[in-house]
Amino acid sequence: MSVAMDEKPNEPGIVLTEEQLRRRRARSIAIALALGAFVVLIWAVTLVKGPAVLIRPL
Repeated sequence: MSVAMDEKPNEPGIVLTEEQLRRRRARSIAIALALGAFVVLIWAVTLVKGPAVLIRPL
């Protein structure tokens, strides 16, 4: 069984075009920027509200 798993397929698999690679990179950058903005927003709210952000009525 390990012999079959060690064999490499002859097909190249999915090959992306240059346009698809460019779009994937742009999408990744957009996701990273959105995630960074969200982190900064949470950080700013935490700074503004201080420790009171964790104190909530039960």
